[in-house]
Amino acid sequence: MNADLTAGIRSWLADRGLDPDDPNLRDTPGRVARAWAELTSGYDQDPETVLSRTFPVDRSDGMIAVTGVPFTSCCAHHLMPFTGTATIAYLPVAGAPVVGLSKLPRLLDIFAHRLQVQEQLTYQVTDALDTHLKTEGSACLVRAEHGCMTQRGVRKPGASMLTTSVTGRFATDPELRAQLMALHQGG
Repeated sequence: MNADLTAGIRSWLADRGLDPDDPNLRDTPGRVARAWAELTSGYDQDPETVLSRTFPVDRSDGMIAVTGVPFTSCCAHHLMPFTGTATIAYLPVAGAPVVGLSKLPRLLDIFAHRLQVQEQLTYQVTDALDTHLKTEGSACLVRAEHGCMTQRGVRKPGASMLTTSVTGRFATDPELRAQLMALHQGG
């Protein structure tokens, strides 16, 4: 456990006029340190490792997509959570092996469990898919509600942000992109 972080949380509690030795707060610095280790565990994971396990298939020339993937991340600007869902898709090169279905949500979690901005998160997913798989394009659509906008500042609960990153055929084929958007809205 990070001794500097726990000492810092203890100091912050005292600065707020709270007694860090109060039975309700005594273990709080350690809990916060463990929570932050979990929230930022994506820095300890490698997207290539997650995407390296592939499976041969007889035919792989259609879209592979998973929709409605829930996630929680932490805003790099305010250190507040943002939560939402993602649609992740890719078009494997004809005859190329494919990854297991669970790998797409795991890939999202790797990047979501880093201090993040949503626009970057969306791009990082497609970049990893294109870098580590044989694709004709990839897509990531993310809709999220941000604590920094709902719990402070303008305080607009229910407002969400949509970001998209599309590459390859998803970027050049309007019909394919429309199919993807329909999947995202229905998922």
